[in-house]
Amino acid sequence: MHAVQDLPRHRPLPADPAHELPALDRLTLTELVLPEQSNHYGTLFGPYGLALLGKAAYLVATRFTRQAIVMAAASRVEFLKPAPVGSVLRVEARIARVGRSSLTATVVASFDAAPGTRGEQALLGSFEMVAVDAHGRPTAVQPSPA
Repeated sequence: MHAVQDLPRHRPLPADPAHELPALDRLTLTELVLPEQSNHYGTLFGPYGLALLGKAAYLVATRFTRQAIVMAAASRVEFLKPAPVGSVLRVEARIARVGRSSLTATVVASFDAAPGTRGEQALLGSFEMVAVDAHGRPTAVQPSPA
């Protein structure tokens, strides 16, 4: 048995621009459409699709600010194509606007496509997110340092 000091030490890797941390104003998720999320047509049930978009909006907003965030509004939500059970969706969220206490997150869910190709859009929406203090009152948005 080796003592801890006998184990080889790992040296930090040199900085590699190809492995930089992602920008905090963007987020990508991959989701699988499961049978329990489907409607009687065998496609993603609308409320689950809306929840998926809302989850991505919340995650990108909290990642961007590192603050407590609530959703104030969802607008321009569109169901462009049915997503059958078994579909893999690539959900991309980004911060489109930053105000004093609110920000806008736009979210697009596309069918996962082969490498080098672009998948068809299935869902999209825009979400107004508000930074709140410990009492649930709006507070100034403070973007996280990159």
